Amino acid sequence: MTGALTMEQTETRTAGDGVWTTGPDGELIPDYESTFPTINEGEVVHGTVVRVDKDEVLVDIGYKSEGVIPVAELSIRRSVNPADEVSLGDEIDALVLTKEDAEGRLILSKKRARFEMAWKAIERAAESGEPVNGRVIEVVKGGLILDLGVRGFLPASLVDIRRVQDLDEFMGQELRCKVIELNRSRNNVVLSRRAVLEDERKEMRQAILDRLNPGDVVDGTISNIVDFGAFVDLEGMDGLIHISELSWSHVNHPSEVLEIGQQVKVKVLDIDRDRQRISLGLKQTQTDPWQQVLEQYQEGETVEGKVTKVVTFGAFVEILPGVEGLVHISELAHHHVENPREVVSQGDSVRVQILEVDAERRRLSLSLKRVDGGARVAPADEPIEGTPHLDLSADVFTDAESAPEAPPLDADSAESEAVSVESEAASAGDEAGPAAADDEVATQATDG
Repeated sequence: MTGALTMEQTETRTAGDGVWTTGPDGELIPDYESTFPTINEGEVVHGTVVRVDKDEVLVDIGYKSEGVIPVAELSIRRSVNPADEVSLGDEIDALVLTKEDAEGRLILSKKRARFEMAWKAIERAAESGEPVNGRVIEVVKGGLILDLGVRGFLPASLVDIRRVQDLDEFMGQELRCKVIELNRSRNNVVLSRRAVLEDERKEMRQAILDRLNPGDVVDGTISNIVDFGAFVDLEGMDGLIHISELSWSHVNHPSEVLEIGQQVKVKVLDIDRDRQRISLGLKQTQTDPWQQVLEQYQEGETVEGKVTKVVTFGAFVEILPGVEGLVHISELAHHHVENPREVVSQGDSVRVQILEVDAERRRLSLSLKRVDGGARVAPADEPIEGTPHLDLSADVFTDAESAPEAPPLDADSAESEAVSVESEAASAGDEAGPAAADDEVATQATDG
């Protein structure tokens, strides 16, 4: 009987909405302990912020005592102000570090709860290849630190597609990155924003390739300048303007015509969809000076021009910006000319007669000697006044001795020279347009 009574005294009974137990003398008393949740160290609990101090935060998790989050356990940032991390009434998750410390307090960690949940999400992202989002919280040597719930390292070389000069501009920004390295034992996470940008650009490139067709005129921005041309950003994909397509006139280097960041209107010349390459032209959006030649000039007409280049078989003369013609060595003077530099120099202003206009091949043949029996050559800074007879005395050729000697051109040597210049022109992309037909040089030399 006594044993039965003892069991009744320790028996817990439910009465109404409360939980009760029998006391030592048999009366019912509330069992407060049984109303508290069971918690274990290492477990993540949910609670409400009830107090924010300068060195700790109190959280009500429905336990017999409020949980304490020391300031060091609030965030993965190096130093924080608790008021910047949480506010009264915020509902947060925290990991139980200690059920009772030396003072009997329940110690929690907000950053470790977030770490555990974040790490699982990062592992899933690493496996699937999906990007993760994080805010830049530090600029360190060699890169950026992102807050993912875990400290993620983004190397400087992987911040953007092109090298970033000033990493400070990313401070505080939310970045989308791919996880490229993960090590739980060292809590090491390495990220790449460039991988995300390249994927996005790949999609954009395909959309641009699907949209564009040869002949289209589009707007773009000069993104880079190299010796052989300039690259144009077409809002997600770069196209190339070859140096030969920059201007109707001769261009020594693309930087003479364009600068990085310049807005341009270009024409689509060709699209290689398999290799995802676009060839562009700048000069095609400008007036073709050859149209002016066909409309205004006729064979036999005398025009003024400037010597742009002197070669062993003659001289090239520009009569309009972007339009050059060849004065063959046989058309430089009435007397035999060993070296074209005996008669003309680069930059000289001259009067020449148009011998032939080849509209289809965009080439001009010119003559210096047929202008009133010979034309006066003037330096670039001296205007031509009339066309007096060319003085053929020895004084005219005072510079001939210092000029490089050019051997007399027979048909074979002229042809060889023409082939050499044709190759040079093809590689530079500058003489194939307005210049007279180089491959006709041999014939003209023979005729001369």
